[in-house]
Amino acid sequence: MKKFLIFAFVTVIATTCLFATGSAEKTDGKFTVGMCQLVQHPALDAATQGFKDALNEALGDRIAFDEQNASGEMNNCSTIINGFVSKNVDLIMANATAPLQAAASATSSIPVLGTSITHYAVALELDSWNGTVGTNVSGTSDLASLKEQAQILKEWFPDAKTVGLLYCSNEANSIFQIEEIEKYFAEMKIKTTRFSFTDTNDITSVTQKACDSCDVIYIPTDNTAASNAEAIANVVIASKTPVIAGEANLCAGCGLATLSINYYDLGFTTGKMAVKILTEGADVSEMPVEFAPAVKMYNADMCKIYGITPKAGYTAIQ
Repeated sequence: MKKFLIFAFVTVIATTCLFATGSAEKTDGKFTVGMCQLVQHPALDAATQGFKDALNEALGDRIAFDEQNASGEMNNCSTIINGFVSKNVDLIMANATAPLQAAASATSSIPVLGTSITHYAVALELDSWNGTVGTNVSGTSDLASLKEQAQILKEWFPDAKTVGLLYCSNEANSIFQIEEIEKYFAEMKIKTTRFSFTDTNDITSVTQKACDSCDVIYIPTDNTAASNAEAIANVVIASKTPVIAGEANLCAGCGLATLSINYYDLGFTTGKMAVKILTEGADVSEMPVEFAPAVKMYNADMCKIYGITPKAGYTAIQ
């Protein structure tokens, strides 16, 4: 009996020390954030930098980042996110839709913040939407008004009769944008035709088909298109087919004009949300998805190439 009591006592002490040690690790004021970015391109890079700057500004050396890039591969997103879950990071930042989907599937306890996400209900296949996901997921959206984007195309090309909608069919948020903007073009009596590519291998040939049959091309906020803007530009410039783009970095590569948010500001906003979660105990399930203000912009170089005078009220993309 004495031996049993001594063993039980030692076990309790060891367990208490174990939990005390674990508690100390979580209350020493230091945090680790796992960051998964889908692919390297200027918009996502800017969002990542804004996120890090917001956390560094607020927490200094109390924050550590495990920053990884999936190189555009969906499977890599799952591998990276699962690694974060195994390490039990304090928060996961998912930059683009695929990392967000992977994070939402991998954990229901670690707070997840998305950035550069067009629509959370679409990305996470939610049946209803009131601005809050309601789980361990929240973040920021890069969606600018699609109605205003349609109006921009009409403003720049009032005589356009046909618009080619160019997008990646593997990106759920791109499909959502195309379905929505089609409605606005229909109200304007402008005919639209979809031209979807599955990956980088067919983007050039699909772009050429769009150029051959349409007056103007519209490209939504699309990660694959943004990563291949130069390839798209080579085709549209040779065909003299102008592009209205869904965001500034894509427009800088191949477009004439856009209504776009600032991705650095978007990432910074996401970072401020992370600070509230990590230091103030904010409940991510109650945090509404946040947005950044949109600005009308134009690509000065493309305007020169096409011989088009920029419209009033637009800011040149830097």
